[in-house]
Amino acid sequence: MGIATREVLLFISSQFLLAVFTFGNSAKSTFEAMIFVFLKHPFDVGDRCVIDGVQVVVEEVSILTTVFLKYDNEKIYYPNSILATKSISNFNRSPEMRDTVEFELDVSTSVDNISALKAKIKTYIDSKPHLWRPKHNVRVREIVDVNKMKMRLDVTHTINFQNYEEKNDRRSNLVLELRNIFQQLGIKVYQILPPTSSD
Repeated sequence: MGIATREVLLFISSQFLLAVFTFGNSAKSTFEAMIFVFLKHPFDVGDRCVIDGVQVVVEEVSILTTVFLKYDNEKIYYPNSILATKSISNFNRSPEMRDTVEFELDVSTSVDNISALKAKIKTYIDSKPHLWRPKHNVRVREIVDVNKMKMRLDVTHTINFQNYEEKNDRRSNLVLELRNIFQQLGIKVYQILPPTSSD
């Protein structure tokens, strides 16, 4: 038609390619972020989550970024397009959660004392139905260095771990009660081990 010459077509196509190169990645990231926020929606403001092994609380959610607070109130800004590729644990949306207390007893502890220990733990847990579910386990896991029995108490809270301070208070009181039971029964304890995330 005499209008679109080769030079004009070349100019228009080069401008189009430049625009795609410049804005294509941004458009893709924006689209991924919108899918993440509106369709996946794995958390709400105030939820306690674990991302990349770090426990955080969601402070603010926008279309492109989410702001989290760490335990020391350090703010972390994540692009939502990056969050869409990560595994996210959400305590607030989890059911009642389990906890463990590991401890080591002297290997010479009698079977009767271990039975009495289990009975006293059951009495304590049953006396606090607002804190603990009745189903729990006390197990001997292994014998260490020939003189220690590694034991584990598995319990289920009546809450999830959204309120982490409440969870820690409950666990602390449980450990103190275990200490009292050990003293009452005259059981020699090597140590109460810190919480682990193992099986």
